Amino acid sequence: MVMKSLKINYAVLVVVCVFTLSETCEARTVLRNICRVKGQEENTLYGVGLVVGLSGTGEANDPATMRALASAMETLGAPITELPAGQPNSLKELEKIKNASFVVVSARVPATGARRGDKLDCRVSGLSGKSLVGGRLTFAALRGPNRRDPRIYALCEGPVHLEDIAAPMSGVVSGGCQMEEDVFTNFVQDGKVTFVLDENHADFQTATEVVGSIQKQYSREEEGFVYAKNASNIVVRVPQEYETNPVEFVAAILNDTEIYSPDPEARVIINERTGNIIISGDVTIGDVVISHKDVVVEAGQAAGFTAIDTDQADSAKLNSLVTALNSIKVPAKDRIEIIKQIARSGKLHGRLIVE
Repeated sequence: MVMKSLKINYAVLVVVCVFTLSETCEARTVLRNICRVKGQEENTLYGVGLVVGLSGTGEANDPATMRALASAMETLGAPITELPAGQPNSLKELEKIKNASFVVVSARVPATGARRGDKLDCRVSGLSGKSLVGGRLTFAALRGPNRRDPRIYALCEGPVHLEDIAAPMSGVVSGGCQMEEDVFTNFVQDGKVTFVLDENHADFQTATEVVGSIQKQYSREEEGFVYAKNASNIVVRVPQEYETNPVEFVAAILNDTEIYSPDPEARVIINERTGNIIISGDVTIGDVVISHKDVVVEAGQAAGFTAIDTDQADSAKLNSLVTALNSIKVPAKDRIEIIKQIARSGKLHGRLIVE
């Protein structure tokens, strides 16, 4: 019930009483929707390069840029002028060049991997200069995340396109990264495959349900065929019949393992920048009275409260509170603060995530 009552110090007191029927939430899904296979992760390749063709927006007198220019010119067969023996190459003649910028280049290899010859997008971030508008990445050699691995996995070049004019030192080279080495990871380790639940579903209950469902499908296998290592990792031994085709086995597990949960995790996700409030699962509120500015929230099962609906007689739900606050046009900032106050009081029965 939302009710405007009396004025106190010229402020309107609004009382929000919230009651709803606690309904049973049911969810059913297949395993592939809530997990990934260990070993099938994205990988990022890194390197440095040189963007040229800038219209005076590069950086003069930048040592890193000049060294990169000198190295590129030497590679192209046009080394800079050498000084007498015993002295390093002179960079003086490069000091006035303003159409080049030293950049960091990265490319993300998808979880499915990539083969030699595949072309990926790469991201370019300038370390010197004012803008990469109109520039072209001349050359960049990318290596893997393991710094001890000397192999060059990809070569990059191409025109730089800015995604946001407000960020002129960051851009993308579409299809500019060509793989020079295959990048694949082995998802079978010691004859076993590990399925990793995503962070939104990783809990002991779900892990136990996954193990039980897989055991039911492969009841013919010996004990220990599948087990939960922890709340997010489920380890499954590849059956002998699938030893030569583990891909088919993993596909069958991901698509045929059905997870049924009568009580999904209750959570509230708040984005303070946009004012969005996302409520999932059965988020309830304990007996609490919260006063915030000109709004008073009374929620719970205390005697004497009037329900919004005569059919609603169980614990208060957060979505009903948010709906009631919306109906009286309480600003998003205040709605968020009320929810945070309820959580701080220990009366929010669900996980609060503030972004």
